[in-house]
Parts: sequence; structure tokens; C-alpha cells
Amino acid sequence: MSKVGFQVPRTLHPARIADFARAVEAAGMDEVWVIEDCFHPSGIAAAATALAVTERVTVGIGILPAVARNAVFTAMEAATLAEAHPGRLVYGIGHGMRDWMRQIGAAPASPLTALAEHLDAVRGLLAGQEVTVEGRYVRLDRAALEFPPAQPPPVLAGVRGPKSLELAGRHADGTLLAEPVTPAYLAAARAAIERGQGDTPRPHPITAYTLFHLDDDPATARDAVRPTLAAAIADPAWAAHLAPLDLGHDLDRIAALPAAERAAALPDAWVDELAVVGTAADCARRIGELHEAGAASVVLSAVGDLDGQLRRAARLR
Repeated sequence: MSKVGFQVPRTLHPARIADFARAVEAAGMDEVWVIEDCFHPSGIAAAATALAVTERVTVGIGILPAVARNAVFTAMEAATLAEAHPGRLVYGIGHGMRDWMRQIGAAPASPLTALAEHLDAVRGLLAGQEVTVEGRYVRLDRAALEFPPAQPPPVLAGVRGPKSLELAGRHADGTLLAEPVTPAYLAAARAAIERGQGDTPRPHPITAYTLFHLDDDPATARDAVRPTLAAAIADPAWAAHLAPLDLGHDLDRIAALPAAERAAALPDAWVDELAVVGTAADCARRIGELHEAGAASVVLSAVGDLDGQLRRAARLR
């Protein structure tokens, strides 16, 4: 079943998380996603808050940096939330932003190995297994949870590039893609995930974050997201997202412009491709296209007036 979620931005003050999670549920969304970025509110604490004040909505964490926590404690926290709120938790684990991991002294020499070891250990523990492993980053001796969840939460890999997506296919229950997500990027991601699965394919849902702004005037909606797109379009982290679009020299030209000029230079067609923007009909159509391209869930990351955009997103449900 295709789902639509709404993201709690990292800039939302912790005191507002409970009320906002309630509002997301009241707006008819299927999911509310909290994020964990270094020095911002904790993803686990935010998820616990959201779960405690809602009744129906699924709460996703996207994402926890693997190397920031011991795998056993990551599994303990997931198991506690999953048992307290059965069937309502989705757990995302990823590499973490490299600069932040260096800043806190936790950057692994091999991010791929670190993530694979953590995913395997956490999933095994949540499944009620006794885990003994002597890995490069995860070392456990007969570790087992006292209260493994009756319904283990799906553990998604929050990754971007081809090698990491192949890893997700081998070691995770699904994949979380950061924005921007396009049909072309979804196809490339799915192909990489399937390569990772090899001869043993299994269900592997993809959750897609997307920038979002709904307005009755499409031009106003595009202009709302242009600064965010312009600031990030030259970010190397976006390279994997943009490569399937074959934007060529135009991308290089626009990315080289001063920041003040970059937003105005973005063609309308690019904005429409890289975000869910426009009227309610425009946004509903684009969400449908992302679902058709392989996203099991589309999570709206609102740009602009957060509460106003949530009220407008309710028109889509």
C-alpha cells in the first residue's frame, strides 16, 4: 500500500514535537518521520515522544548514524519502542554525515563495513537471536535482548550512492532515500538494491524524502523551494541523486554561479523534477509518480511555513 508521511524538521524545538506529531496524525498522514542530525534533537527521544502522543500513525526515525551508538544499545532502544507501540515503528540507520562523524571522533575508516556490521547485529538482536560476532566495528559476545519485540520493526538503511544501496539490498529490510528523489533516481536505487540482493531477492520497500511546498499559485510554490535547491545542488552528497537525470553542463554552469544567482537560474522544469511543488493537484500527481516509480512511502519535507504546509498537505489525504 502506498503511503504518505510528513517530516518533523530538525529545526523544530523539542517542546513542539508532541503537538506537531499529533497534528500530523490529525492531518491524515500515514507516517511521521523524525530525523537525527548531529547536535539537533535526538531521533530516539523524538520518536518516543511522537509515539507516546499518537495512536495510529507510524513513526519513522531517519536516520541514526550507525557508528554513534553501540549496536546492542541501538537494538535495546528499538525493542523498547517497538514493544511499547507494536507495529508503529520504522528504524533507519545510516552512515551519518562524514564531517559530523569526524567532529565527534566517530568517523570509521570503512563506512560500508561499519554500516553492514551494525545492520546485521541490530536486525539479529531484534529478531530474538543471540549474537556473537568479532567484526571490525561490532564485537559482541553472546548478546541477546531480554525483551525482543514480538513485531520487530523494519530496519532501513539510510543511504545514497550505488555501493551503499547494494549494501542495503544485502543487509537491510528496506531503504530510506534522502531528498531529492525523482523517478529516475528511484529506478537507479532499485537497480543497485537488486544487485546487492543477487540471487536471493526479497521484499525491500523504499521510503523517499522529498522537498514540498503546496500553493494555489505554482510559481509561488516553486519560488519557495528554489533557495533550498540552490543551496544544495552543488553539494557532492547530491551527486548520486542528480546523476540519473543527465543534466550535463547546465548543472555544472548553474552550480558554479554565486549563491545569490543560483536560485533564479534554476529552470522551472528542474524544480518540478526535484521537489513536490505546485497546486494540490500538482502535488498529488507528483506523489503518485513517485509511488509508481517504486516508492512505498513518500515523506514530505516542507519548506516554508511548517504548520501552514501541513494544513495544506491534509488536502492530499
